[in-house]
Amino acid sequence: MIIGTNKSPTNPTPLSAPQEQQVKDLYYKNVRAKCAKEIETFAQCALGRTFTMIYACRQPRLAMNSCMLQYQNQDELDKARLEWFALAEERRQVCYFTTNRQHLEKVEDGGLIANVPCVIQARIEHQRRLEDAREKHKEWWNLDESGRTVGKAAETINEAGLRRREENRVDASGVTRGGVYGSR
Repeated sequence: MIIGTNKSPTNPTPLSAPQEQQVKDLYYKNVRAKCAKEIETFAQCALGRTFTMIYACRQPRLAMNSCMLQYQNQDELDKARLEWFALAEERRQVCYFTTNRQHLEKVEDGGLIANVPCVIQARIEHQRRLEDAREKHKEWWNLDESGRTVGKAAETINEAGLRRREENRVDASGVTRGGVYGSR
């Protein structure tokens, strides 16, 4: 781009590669939306065909391609870039919070934290997910708060000595089950 030809100088710096990819995704989405009827016609024709699709669906394919070529131009790319900047501004407004950490408030409805920068909010959300994962891990592996197995707590000491709960259990039909570990 030659300097001075930027019609929309909302962002004087060039976009990064991921941002350009997002602009291109918007661009392709807009072109596909404008040619949705032709794309649908071609898809219906091509459905269930293999080799014969080349010959049988020639007219719908040419109509789809000509429609897409009609809208794939620099003006549409500029419109997509303007749309991306508008969406980026909306994202900034949604994620804009005061950086004053004294005003932390818990919002009751969604569990989001207001008046916190987005980075801090993302960290808090990550910590919450990490805590949930730790709780599930402890529950799955039957661990106590210190991270040790509670398997020893499943053992009971009675007059017969040390015995596991699963040992010599009598089920509903009166059959004794278990006894794998032996008893004293």
